[in-house]
Amino acid sequence: MKKFILVLTVILIQIPLLTQAQSSNLPTDSIPFQLSSHNNIIIEALLNGEDSVKLMFHTGTGSLSIIRSSSPKLKSIKWTTETKVKSWGGSSTARFSENNSLRIEGMIWDSLPIWENENSGPGTDGKFGPNFFEAKILAFDFERNLLFLYEGLPVNISEYSKMPITNKDGSLFIEAWTVIGENRYKNSFLIHTGFGGSVLYDDAFSEKHKLGEQLEITNENELRDSYGNVLKTKKALLPNFQIGEFNIKGLPIGFFEGSIGRQKISVIGGDIIKRFNIVLDAERQFIYIKPNALMSTPYKA
Repeated sequence: MKKFILVLTVILIQIPLLTQAQSSNLPTDSIPFQLSSHNNIIIEALLNGEDSVKLMFHTGTGSLSIIRSSSPKLKSIKWTTETKVKSWGGSSTARFSENNSLRIEGMIWDSLPIWENENSGPGTDGKFGPNFFEAKILAFDFERNLLFLYEGLPVNISEYSKMPITNKDGSLFIEAWTVIGENRYKNSFLIHTGFGGSVLYDDAFSEKHKLGEQLEITNENELRDSYGNVLKTKKALLPNFQIGEFNIKGLPIGFFEGSIGRQKISVIGGDIIKRFNIVLDAERQFIYIKPNALMSTPYKA
């Protein structure tokens, strides 16, 4: 009898521990989002308890911003000063507001600064970034349009392919391979949910590997950053793009035209990102990707 009581006691002690360990693999919060026709992640929020806004979730930004065209309809923002800012396309000036609050679902952030800039994803009033969910694991489910927050890695993480991230002041970079015939070129790419296309190469990479000569040009276009700076791009069809263990065939890509060295980054945009369910670890050191049902959808023109 004493032996039975001892075993039962051990079991009862272990049950809460197991439950606690398992609970870390369950989401603490879930945030619905809209995946726009421009492949942007749009999340609804409440600003200063008064103004409803649609914000683009932007992996390349570390602050909350509102675009200039939306400012007049937002009654709760008090712009206090103007200052110079830098973006990936150049520099400009922007207005600044202090001590704001933001609510998304049941989460509230206080004492927030807000920057005003020129552009955001179509249909949005501004943008914010992953730093708002500091120390949280982020899981993007593009099949259900839900962003899940976790304390521990999801229980099905073994189904994902793991890749290291280079975190440069909050900007997240991964390495991928550009494959043209027998040639394989490795490059670092910014994970950029603010860019709706697939892959955009920096001018130094495209010049070094003569992308304009190796690939057939299909189109030419202009890209504007948040502050209205214009970047000319060319589009071409890439035979193979390798990200992690996955090969993407016949990928429409873009690259810069202009002075070499002006743009120092290549980006992977929403037209690639949406094709994977994605998990970002809490330290932003690793990304986990798994192809989803959007993998076979046509690419953005």
